[in-house]
Amino acid sequence: MIKNIVFDMGKVLVDYVADAVCRHYMEDEEEIKEVCTSVFVSPEWMLLDLGVIPEEEALRRMQARLSTGHAKEMAALSFWHWHEYNMWALEGMGELVAELKRLGYGIYLCSNASVRLLECYKTVIPGIEYFDGVLFSAPEKCMKPQKEIYQRLFERFDLKPEECFFIDDQPLNIEGARSCGMDGYVYDGDREQLIRKLEEVLGRKIY
Repeated sequence: MIKNIVFDMGKVLVDYVADAVCRHYMEDEEEIKEVCTSVFVSPEWMLLDLGVIPEEEALRRMQARLSTGHAKEMAALSFWHWHEYNMWALEGMGELVAELKRLGYGIYLCSNASVRLLECYKTVIPGIEYFDGVLFSAPEKCMKPQKEIYQRLFERFDLKPEECFFIDDQPLNIEGARSCGMDGYVYDGDREQLIRKLEEVLGRKIY
């Protein structure tokens, strides 16, 4: 029997657009593309999610790939302020979290995210007041779909994997969860389809 619902953050509870902060500070399309790629589509971004590189060092490496002083300046602005512009709550997900909590389910978060999110996630994640536990990858030095992060989730919050159902937008992350005994669903942005899937899995109406 499922007793707990585990959510991913990006593209499940929170929308994320990598170049939104770049577009806030820049107008030239080529520069936007160059800075966005160097900062947000980079090996350093993954290392930040893994928690194995300081932010200052990551930015230094990102800037080293850029061609102009202005682009380097824009990269710094975008890097230090991305969490203010790149994320916003997805419509209706806070209400879904609240309803699942009202029905008696434990609510948890398991997300690949850098230490920056530790400072601001409560202002971004819809329904955060209903969560029983939050696990980000950077402090754990492991990330989805590695088995270690799922095991850490179960151990940290005393959960049985077979009693948890995981919602993530990446098939590999769901496969990783299943390899640890936690079933899940690949969310494609269709909230109504997600509700139908949850009703099927939980064996009850949600609304």
